[in-house]
Amino acid sequence: MANLSARWHRSIHEIPLHHWESLVGEQAIPFFRWRWLAALEDSSSISAKHGWQPLHLALWRDNTPVAVAPLYLKGHSYGEFVFDQAFARLAGDLGLGYYPKLLGMSPVSPVQGYRFYMAPGEDEAELTVLMLETIDSFARRNQILSCNFLYVDPHWRPLAEAAGCATWLNQQSLWSAEGQSDFSAYLNSFNANQRRNIKRERKAIQQAGLTVSALHGSELDVQLLRCMHGFYEQHCARWGPWGSKYLSEAFFEALADSSLRDQVVLFSAHRESPREPVAMSLCIQDGQMLWGRYWGCKEEIDCLHFEVCYYAPIAWALEHGLENFDPGAGGQHKRRRGFVAKPHASLHRWYEPRMDALIRGWLRKVNPLMLEEIEAVNSDLPFRVEPTPQLIVE
Repeated sequence: MANLSARWHRSIHEIPLHHWESLVGEQAIPFFRWRWLAALEDSSSISAKHGWQPLHLALWRDNTPVAVAPLYLKGHSYGEFVFDQAFARLAGDLGLGYYPKLLGMSPVSPVQGYRFYMAPGEDEAELTVLMLETIDSFARRNQILSCNFLYVDPHWRPLAEAAGCATWLNQQSLWSAEGQSDFSAYLNSFNANQRRNIKRERKAIQQAGLTVSALHGSELDVQLLRCMHGFYEQHCARWGPWGSKYLSEAFFEALADSSLRDQVVLFSAHRESPREPVAMSLCIQDGQMLWGRYWGCKEEIDCLHFEVCYYAPIAWALEHGLENFDPGAGGQHKRRRGFVAKPHASLHRWYEPRMDALIRGWLRKVNPLMLEEIEAVNSDLPFRVEPTPQLIVE
């Protein structure tokens, strides 16, 4: 397109906040807003040292960007939660180097919503093709084997597929309000047995002498976010090298800033003050959706995880009119608590013909199987199935 130049940016700070936000605007979830991505960089949570080199692609017209693709050059596959180790093994079998790879996602956040962001009035399909061609040229020139867009926005997905991206389906968990007005309505969506189980799990928290309080917006400060980081760090340490600890204390401190804290909700389980928690979880919200991110505890208390990470956030979401809650990676124990399995797509481009042909052939087989698995999982959910009692009048 006329008068457009492509530039690669090694930091979010190379694209001024007002330019990024003019493209991303209200259509982006919090994880793709400038301040969130800047906090990841500024806190050194995301950096080349840790295998996440920011490498954002922008199309500029004169001195104004008209499109941007959040991208990272990755030296490993940690923090993605779309597990491509089989691809890495295949590359090794073919004598190819799998890393570094180009990656499009919000770092260490498995949240659906990735897309190329474009200025209003631009031709999205045309710019998508142009940006993908620019990425392809960069990858081939630098001997990069693949480019991968994870947790893509369903509305952008058809444009990228039409431009030649291969689709890989996985599954995520999602709770939806579906007309529920309060927690009692949520309970009534289950069969009688599961209602009893949930009530029993919540009662266990009361019997432990705990109350769960939600802290949001101006109620948050640096001290509370440091406390949350301590829980996050402690929880990750429990899993040793598999603990997925990526975020520094400085990132959590940044969330206390007035520009970010309105998107943060902390759920504090406490015996006295919410500022002296026994356990805590961190969620992100945008007025329509809630995302569960991190949690940790000082004491091992039966059902505490379920209360702090699922039940209290669902109650808060219902109270504040939020329609959906994505609780994060993982799934099996979430199914019993109202979270439905949903497909999510990642899109891929491989720059070696053998690799490309082998994986595309495999995807044609496994994607239908994933949809069948999701259908089977959801057919076994404990939602209310008993018929409405009929009165017999003689």
